[in-house]
Amino acid sequence: MAEQPNVVLVFGDQWRAQATGYAGDPNVQTPNLDRLAAQSVNMTHAVSGCPVCSPARACLLTGQYPLTHGVFVNDVPLSDQAVSLAQAFGQGGYDTAYIGKWHVDGQGRSNYIPPERRQGFDEWQVLECTHDYNESHYYAGDSEQKLQWEGYDAAAQTTAAQTYLQSRRGQDAPFLLVLSWGPPHNPYQTAPEAYRARYDAEQIELRGNVPDGEAQHAREQLAGYYAHCTALDDCAGRLLQTLDDEGMSTDTILLFFSDHGDMVGSRGAYNKQRPWDESIRVPFLLRYPALFGEQGSERTARIDIPDIMPTLLGLSGQAIPDTVEGLDFSSYLHGGDDPSDGAALLQCPHPFGQWWVGDGGRSYRGLRTQRHTYVRALEGPWLLYDNEADPYQLENLVGVAEQVELLKELDKQLTAKLALRGDQFLPSQAYLSKWGYQVNARGTVAYSN
Repeated sequence: MAEQPNVVLVFGDQWRAQATGYAGDPNVQTPNLDRLAAQSVNMTHAVSGCPVCSPARACLLTGQYPLTHGVFVNDVPLSDQAVSLAQAFGQGGYDTAYIGKWHVDGQGRSNYIPPERRQGFDEWQVLECTHDYNESHYYAGDSEQKLQWEGYDAAAQTTAAQTYLQSRRGQDAPFLLVLSWGPPHNPYQTAPEAYRARYDAEQIELRGNVPDGEAQHAREQLAGYYAHCTALDDCAGRLLQTLDDEGMSTDTILLFFSDHGDMVGSRGAYNKQRPWDESIRVPFLLRYPALFGEQGSERTARIDIPDIMPTLLGLSGQAIPDTVEGLDFSSYLHGGDDPSDGAALLQCPHPFGQWWVGDGGRSYRGLRTQRHTYVRALEGPWLLYDNEADPYQLENLVGVAEQVELLKELDKQLTAKLALRGDQFLPSQAYLSKWGYQVNARGTVAYSN
C-alpha cells in the first residue's frame, strides 16, 4: 500500500442514487459502474444535504456546510477563506488537476477563471458551467483562449483525464485528479445518438411515485436521462481501463459520486433542491484495493458531501485542516464506528429556480436517517416518512397520532444538529442579506453566460 495513494474523484451532475444497474434500476445500462460497485465500498445511503449544484460543489471543495462557506445559491463566488481540497492535498506533496465543470466562480458561466480563483488546483481544463454538451467550451492552463471540447464534452473530458493519468508515468509525486462531468443534468435529449437509440421511452418502467398524468412526459425525459448515464458509464469504463493499463488501480483511491440527484418525474417534479430521496440521495462508490481489497461491500452510514474532503484526507494519511466541518469516515471504512449520530443534515437555506417559493418551494431543515426522513419548514414539522415501509415516500406521517413520539424524537435530534452547526434556521432573506446576494423574482442570482 502506498504511503500517499493517488486520489481520483469522478462525478456527474444530477445523477441520482437510484439510476444505476447495481442500485436496482430496471431500465438503465451501467455495466462498468456495476463492475466498479462489485470492487468498491458502496455507501448505499450517501446524501447531498444541500442538493443543488454550486452549494454541493462548494461543500466538496471546502469540507464545510453552506451557511459557513456562503454558497447556498447558484452563481455566487466561493471565497478563499477555507483551506480547499486541492490546497490540503497540495500541502501534503500532491500534484492536483481539475477537468470539467466548476460552477463556484460566480463571475459568469463562460468567463476565464484566473489561477487565484481555482482553489489551489494546478492542472486546469475547466469551464464554469454549460449544459450544451455538444458545443462545450473550456480554458486550459493559464491561457485566456476559449477552446472547445470535441464532440460530447464528457467523452472528451474523459480522454483528457486519461491523458493526465498517462502523463503521471514515472513521476514520484502522488496526484489528486477531479473529473467533473456536466451530464446527466438536463437537457436530457442531448446524449450521442448511439446512446439515445438504446432507450425506448415506451418501455421505461417508472418509479412508484410518478403521477399518472406525468407518466408519458417522465418516460420521455428518463429515456434521455438514462442515455446520458450510459454514455458516462462508458466514460467510466475507459478511465478504469487506463488506471489498469498504467498499473495505478491498486494504489489509487477512486471515488464515483454525484453532487445531487434529480426527481425526473417523481412526485411530478424535476431537477433538485427538494428533500425527497430522488433529489438528496447520490451514488457513492469508493475503491481502494490496497486497503479494502477487490471484493465489494456495502455500508449504510449517511455520508454527506462535506464529509468527502476529510474522509479522503484521512484515507491518504494527510492532515485535515481546522476549517473543515465535515466528518472523517476513514476509520468507519476500516470497520470502526460511524462518526455521525446516524443522520445526515438536510438544508435548504433559500429556495430558488425550479424550487422557488411561487412554485411550491420552501426553506427547510431535515434529517435523513437509515430508516426515516424528517423535514421541518419554517412553520413547523412538514414531512415524515418511514422509508423502509414506504420507499417511494407516498405517506407523510406528520399529524399521524401513532407517530407523534417518533416525530418528537427526530425533531429533538434535528434541533441538536442545527445547534452544532450554529444554524438558527432563519427566513432565507436573512441569509441573502448577510451575504449581499441580490435575487430575481424566482429567487435566482443573476448570471451571464
